[in-house]
Amino acid sequence: MAPLSVCVFCGSRDGVDPAYADDATRLGAGIAAKGWRLVYGAGDVGLMGAVARAAQSGGGDTFGVIPKHLVDWEVGKTDLTRYVVTETMHERKKVMFMNCDGVVVLPGGAGSLDEMFEVLTWRQLGLHEKPVVLVNTNGYWDPLIALIAHVVDQGFADASIQDYFTVVPDADAACAALSSVQSR
Repeated sequence: MAPLSVCVFCGSRDGVDPAYADDATRLGAGIAAKGWRLVYGAGDVGLMGAVARAAQSGGGDTFGVIPKHLVDWEVGKTDLTRYVVTETMHERKKVMFMNCDGVVVLPGGAGSLDEMFEVLTWRQLGLHEKPVVLVNTNGYWDPLIALIAHVVDQGFADASIQDYFTVVPDADAACAALSSVQSR
């Protein structure tokens, strides 16, 4: 069985709660410890940098994808196992998603929301069946989870949309959720 490739969407900032960076570090270390490959946005800042540095420190395989206009802004991490520079954000998301077996979403901002909703929409449309794991560090994603329930309650999505992602409390639970996927 080939090693799992895990796409991680997360913030290019650390956020205000130190638990966010702690979960990013634990996720990167967990990915490496399991012999999986990290696929992420190739930045060396914020949670992106934390997850990548931890994966590298654990001897993990790292695959970073960054659009050329963000190389300076997100401090493109060129010492990865594989470093790809794309033309656009759309291409970045496509390359990341096509090179993974599952997605983990850590706390983040508008970019992380965009990435999460794109893969959720693709799943809703039947374009993939990859697991999507939402790491709800200290309740960070509680408002998003409530919003999705509201969307369902108001008739704009079928309740099944809530089955297309798994909410876990921390990085360790995310690795456990993905371990069950790998054993299928």
